[in-house]
Amino acid sequence: MPLTPSRESAPSVRRTTADDPLARPLLDELAHEYTTRYGSSEDLSRYPVEEFAPPHGTFLLLLEQDLPVAGGAYRRYDEHTAELKRIWTHSAHRRRGLARRVLTALEREAADRGYSRIYLTTGPRQPEARGLYLASGYRPLFDVSADPETIGPLPFEKFLENPKP
Repeated sequence: MPLTPSRESAPSVRRTTADDPLARPLLDELAHEYTTRYGSSEDLSRYPVEEFAPPHGTFLLLLEQDLPVAGGAYRRYDEHTAELKRIWTHSAHRRRGLARRVLTALEREAADRGYSRIYLTTGPRQPEARGLYLASGYRPLFDVSADPETIGPLPFEKFLENPKP
């Protein structure tokens, strides 16, 4: 079934698992994008799907008319830190603020689980992700004036307000 843009209603958030068949179209497109930009999508299989499941992680999808349009996940990085991974918007649905909605939902979920900090990395060939994180209040843990290709993965952090104990 094709994924076509629809602006009739706001997307709903669904908590699910990384191996949910509903997530497959997004993850397949993400793998294609990684391969196109970096020559490989190995990073997508680096972590077991269980790391993105409660109690220490989560995997979220944004759905429109029961179809996935965006998604993302976090895993436990350390006792106080959640690491964001797999934030992705389907190509037919970009430029609508959906990645920011995913980011906000993941931050809220992490705070509700007691995390006080978010850590993430993005690739040097993903300027749109870098822009999203900077615009969303993430602090770069690298020299932003340096050529991203000389840095490798670009690390960011953000401290969450009001995490639950």
